[in-house]
Amino acid sequence: MPRFDYNAPSTLDEVLALLTEHGDEGKVLAGGQSLIPLLSMRLARPTQVVDINGVAGLDSIGVEGDTITFGATVRERQAERSAVVADRLPLLAEALPYIGHAAIRTRGTIGGTVAHSDASAEIPCVVAALDGEVLVRSTRGDRVIAATDFFQGHFTTAMDDDECLIEVRVPAQDPAAGCAFREVARRHGDFALVGVATTLTLGGDGRIAESRIALMGMADVPYRARAAEAALVGAEPTLDTFTAAAETAVADLSPASDVHGSAAYRSQLARVTVRRALTAAGARAHGESA
Repeated sequence: MPRFDYNAPSTLDEVLALLTEHGDEGKVLAGGQSLIPLLSMRLARPTQVVDINGVAGLDSIGVEGDTITFGATVRERQAERSAVVADRLPLLAEALPYIGHAAIRTRGTIGGTVAHSDASAEIPCVVAALDGEVLVRSTRGDRVIAATDFFQGHFTTAMDDDECLIEVRVPAQDPAAGCAFREVARRHGDFALVGVATTLTLGGDGRIAESRIALMGMADVPYRARAAEAALVGAEPTLDTFTAAAETAVADLSPASDVHGSAAYRSQLARVTVRRALTAAGARAHGESA
């Protein structure tokens, strides 16, 4: 690893003071499941590492009205085992087991993966699908940033260098909505080639009243397929409807080719995965298992 000074502050004020002092030379350490590999490969070279694990009050899952809140150091495994998450955020509950392996999720944090802004990561995709928000703080004050504005590119967010992610806020899901999370990876625990988070709400006439579709691994941010969402509203939840929506969802995307697959292969995977996720969400909206 490159040489750096390790800081272990015990208060949030100390954290913010360090980030203000060191600017882009400082990196926050939460779970370390992304930062440590980057340091080991020397893809990140901060002169200061600020470990926030000793700061009290950042490791709780809370409920504020219809919003579920996750402190910056809430572990992914903690969320995976949470009754609140299972009951009020079933889409997140379904996505969490896809993340790495149990050992990774035991250390990895909700705040860390959101701040890392990997477009192939599960939690940012779910947060984008559910219109979540991020609370960031600096010595200048607080900012609440919508997920659609927070994720700006590969490993790039709307946070300034002196800001620290404090909390991730996700609206609780409509109990009547069906949801599904699906992803395709070479092996369980590998980074996904493509992933889809979706929810469907049916109206009294049985037609789709609301839909949400977010894709991961297909763009440089978690991608909301808003044209496909709009096309689904008012349609009957049939296989033909979902197949057409899947085509619309990937129509404007140009995924990168790499050693794991060509752009055409990823696009076809995305079409199939969107269709499968919508079919599962539709079944659940009808009260059926999927």
